[in-house]
Amino acid sequence: MEVKIGVQYAPRELVIESSQSSAEVEKSVTEAIANEGTLSLVDEKGRRVIIPVSKLAYVEIAESSPRSVGFTAR
Repeated sequence: MEVKIGVQYAPRELVIESSQSSAEVEKSVTEAIANEGTLSLVDEKGRRVIIPVSKLAYVEIAESSPRSVGFTAR
């Protein structure tokens, strides 16, 4: 699962590859916003990202797509 997080006043978005399902990520985001606390997500390598909800601009949840290497016909 690929999660893109926009943070206020940051020029780039955070991109996290997570092994959680889209429903689990959505639940984490919704709970963090409701509690006005922090959003905490863990990526596939076990690294934890913690963001204060007050600084969130957006959260985009998408399925990871395998990247093609070389020349491919579509």
